[in-house]
Amino acid sequence: MTLSKDVSGGVALWRRIADAIRLDIVGGKLASGDRLPTEAILAERFSANRHTVRRALAVLADEGVVGAEQGRGTFVRSARRLSYPIGKRTRFREGLKGQASNLSSRSLSDKLENATAAVAAALGLKPGAKVVRTEGLSIADGRPISRATTWLPYRRFPDFGERIARLGSSTEVFFSYGIADYARASTRISARHADVEETKLLDLAPGAILLVSEAVDVDPDGVPISYALSRFPAERMELVV
Repeated sequence: MTLSKDVSGGVALWRRIADAIRLDIVGGKLASGDRLPTEAILAERFSANRHTVRRALAVLADEGVVGAEQGRGTFVRSARRLSYPIGKRTRFREGLKGQASNLSSRSLSDKLENATAAVAAALGLKPGAKVVRTEGLSIADGRPISRATTWLPYRRFPDFGERIARLGSSTEVFFSYGIADYARASTRISARHADVEETKLLDLAPGAILLVSEAVDVDPDGVPISYALSRFPAERMELVV
């Protein structure tokens, strides 16, 4: 008998199958236009019955990730993904130049808070030090492509939130503080499902996978100036390291 639940995690098997196919697409094992394996082959791969496989494919079809063609099979229908290079000099507009005709960023909120241990460590501060926290959304050709949370030392950037809302670019804001250039000190990338708020803001289907970038930028003297968690829809973006 095929179990419909993952005993170790309580995740429905159809969802695990859908996730695995999404990851095959994100990882490049399947490209736009490729035909998926048959239901029978997928059922064998995941030790599932064909009804469970069919449900997973139906969910992916509803998301627009795949599409069935009568008599031919099921094919990958993912839209073209944008490639965002991650390196020593990571910049939003420069990184996506030539891939989208209209790029914009929108400030969602900013506030002053006490740094957690993780934020303090990333910024070289003492736990509890004052930091500015900003929330933002980046958009390419009308599609949300990034949801970012950024922390900065309050003593150095007391009105960063106000300036980013006005100027719309972190590079321009740093320049306004006298920082002509800055570099990426570290980047750590992981993947997970979008939560409810991210699903809404990024206009995603439930269960969509995000690529999460945890990054620290430093000034020319090597002093940390920002710590950011950016979430990218895997179906729209690929991060190139």
